[in-house]
Amino acid sequence: MPEMYFLVRWPDGADQRCYSPSTVVEDFFVPGGTYPLADFLDRSRQALAIASERVRAKYGFGCTSAAEQLAEIEAAAAAYPPDATVTVTALTDADGVPR
Repeated sequence: MPEMYFLVRWPDGADQRCYSPSTVVEDFFVPGGTYPLADFLDRSRQALAIASERVRAKYGFGCTSAAEQLAEIEAAAAAYPPDATVTVTALTDADGVPR
């Protein structure tokens, strides 16, 4: 499967490299896009669920890395107020090449 990364800048300026086992994240995020925290979480949940299901369709089991990534995102998001915004600074392939 063509794995991807989406690079996230949290409200405090911290950067996080987030994994997806599928290019589906391109349907949910754009490089430079800024999202209200709740919207970012919703998009992350949807994108990573679809990505995991694509792995299930191909290999017969869901992607535990996608589930772990979502748990990391949700844990990080809990540190910020509900009115915070999150920026997706880039989408890259596994080698770090921008998409």
